[in-house]
Order: sequence, then C-alpha cells, then structure tokens
Amino acid sequence: MTVTRFAPSPTGYLHVGNLRTALFNYLIARKNGGTFVLRLDDTDPERSRPEYADAIKQDLEWLGLDWDRVETQSSRLDRYAEAADKLREINRFYEAWETPVELDLKRKKQLNMGKPPVYDRAALELSAAEKEALRAERGSGVWRFKLDHARINWADGIMGEISIDAASVSDPVLIRGDGQVLYTIASVVDDTDMGITHVVRGSDHVTNTATQIQIIEALGGAVPNFAHHSLLTGPQGEALSKRLGTLALRDLRENGVEPLALLSHMARIGSSDPIELRGSMEELVEGFDLSRFGTAPTKFDVDDLYPLTAKHLHAQEVSTVAADLDALGVPTAQQEAFWTVARENITTRHDIAQWWTLCHDGAEPDIDPDDAEFVAEALTLLPPMPFTETSWSDWTSAVKEKSGRKGRGLFMPLRKALTGMQHGPDMGQLMPLLQVVRAKS
Repeated sequence: MTVTRFAPSPTGYLHVGNLRTALFNYLIARKNGGTFVLRLDDTDPERSRPEYADAIKQDLEWLGLDWDRVETQSSRLDRYAEAADKLREINRFYEAWETPVELDLKRKKQLNMGKPPVYDRAALELSAAEKEALRAERGSGVWRFKLDHARINWADGIMGEISIDAASVSDPVLIRGDGQVLYTIASVVDDTDMGITHVVRGSDHVTNTATQIQIIEALGGAVPNFAHHSLLTGPQGEALSKRLGTLALRDLRENGVEPLALLSHMARIGSSDPIELRGSMEELVEGFDLSRFGTAPTKFDVDDLYPLTAKHLHAQEVSTVAADLDALGVPTAQQEAFWTVARENITTRHDIAQWWTLCHDGAEPDIDPDDAEFVAEALTLLPPMPFTETSWSDWTSAVKEKSGRKGRGLFMPLRKALTGMQHGPDMGQLMPLLQVVRAKS
C-alpha cells in the first residue's frame, strides 16, 4: 500500500513552498488509495510551539488536505535512542568534539588545497584516553554517522537517475552535543517504522537523501521511492525564501484566495501540463502525474492566484456563499438574485461586500460636468421604487425618447449616476436589488 507523509516542523506558519510538498504527497496517496500521514517534526523543544502545530492543521483543513493519522516526533524519542544504539553496535556511529570554529578552519584549509570541504573524520583516530579528556573538557560531543564511501544511487521520481559519491559528503551529525535528535535520523526511523513508501520533497534535500539512504540500509529498513521537486522562485526568478513570510497560507486565506484556486495552481505549476482550474479535489487527484514535473526552478507569482479565484467564484452556486451573504445581512429571499448579479463581478469573497453596500445603501454618483444637466433631467423620469426587471429598459427608453441620446452616451452616464462606477453587472438585473438611490445632479 502507498503511504506518504507531510512532515512540517511546528516552528512557524506554512507557506507556499511547504504546500507544494504537502500537496504532492497527498495527491500520490489519494490517487493510489493509500495513507497520508501528517507528521509533526517537533524535536526542537525551543522553537516548536503548540500554536504553530494548530495553525498547520487549520491550514490543511482549509485546503481540504485531510490526513489519515497524526504522528509527533517528540513522542518517539525512545525509538531514536534505540536506533542510535544500533548504529553504535555496528560501528557506524561515532562521537566528535570539534568546535564550530575548528570545523570552519578545517573547511577553509581543505578549500585552499582544492579539496572538497568535508569532515576529515579526525574523531575516529582518537584514543580512549583522548576521548575521555575531551569529554571532561567540552562535555558530550556530537554523534556522526559514518558513511560508507561508495556511490549512492537511486531513481528519482522527478530528477531521474541520481548518483552521489559519499566521499564528497561529510559524515552527518545525527545527535547534537546537548542530546537533541536531529531531523536526519528521526526522519529515517519514522519513515521506516511507519512504512512510508514515497517521499516527495524539495530539491534542496538531494544530498540529505543520499545520506539517509545509507542510514536506512544500516538500520535494515526499506528505502522509499524518493522524488525531489524544483524549488519555487519569484516571478523574475529571484529567491523566494526572502518573501516566504508574506506568502504564508494564512495570509493568502485572509486575502481571499480560494482553496481550489491555490491547489489547482500548485498541482500544475512547474509541470508540462497547463494550469487549469479544477472543480473538486477528485479532479485534482485524477489529473496529477508526478512524472510531468521538471527540474528547473519554478516561478511563482501570487497574482496568478486571483484570476483562478475569480473563475472559481463565478461558477459557485449561492449555497456555497450563503454564510458570507448572511454575515453581510443579505435577506434570504434576495440572496439568489443578488449572488447571480454579484458573482460575475468579484475577484474574491471580500468583493461581495461592495455590491451589497451598493444595493443596500446606494452609491455616491459619478457625474461628469458635461452630463450634469442630462442626468438631472433623466432622474425626473426614473420609475418609482421598488424597481422591477423592466425598470432599466423602461427608464432608458424614456430618457432616449426625451433627450435623443443613444448608445454609450445614453447608458454610461445613467449607470454612473446610479452606481458610481463605469462597469458592473447588467443594470436590468441590478436595479431590482437597489434599495436606495442616492444619485443627484
């Protein structure tokens, strides 16, 4: 059975980069009738916060990315300790005491000599007495996994065949000196224990994947199918990382982006398929194909979400926005007629309010000086309220007959006088909803 996972750290809010990883893993699980696990990587006690964990769940629920179960790494520390003990038993785990300054000096020396800046494994040469002396002087050291210096190969679901020389990579630190378990080993143990079959994540994890494959094999686990999607950039190709604070999912939600608009965009951006609005999660699942994605950096522009949001809303029945209309005070009996008029003229749900304000409170007229006399005379011919579906045609016909105006010169000044805008819904449909007319010369 297919089992995927989304494993965010509850140290901040989800952003569009996180969403790409979550969505890909979700769609793979659902397309194959499998299991989607939400796993909170909360081993950092200082930065992990319950409010961020709650916010992650709220964002996923808003998007409709339902999970089959929740796991937390903070509840699995005993398993990581067991895995560390096993690595020690098979001589693949060793303690090292270099300070950050010492490591930096080593890297600089290697670079000056034209060598790759990898850890030189000096700790492996320490005698028992030297280790005791360092432990007494510096306390506990970090624990590094001893890589087998061979090539690490895998068939990546997006990038194709990948081969990395383990000798070009430093032995990864898996446990810090203060005892904190780091992501690399925790993720491996979790993926193995939870039977994760597919892991999709950003291309910045490629080297990390290589080391994790060796750790999985050392612990006797099954290596999942890995795939690494391209990283998002800004619309001009600029690094998106500096803007992620403004691209949090909670902010997109507050700005009126619709879930299916966002998901439709993220499920296709960076692939060879055109971006098309999908009408349901089922359509998203059915149309998803990981092999269609490329490796080049993928440009993301938040402005692209709003035309999709507008298109989504234009197709919605009144029942989907009933709560919004209730909140604005639109009478139930008028909601269907009002929504029919408003939905073609909004980009987000926030825009609904301006149309109800127009209907309920009227609008400040927009009258060009050259049209002032014409509008004043036209208003004397305005049919009595309440208006009906024929009020607009009756009024414009009467004004045309008296003034001789026609076309844009007739209709535009009258529209602007009643709505204060040059564009908007069909006036024949809008006028029956107008409860107040504030137009005056």
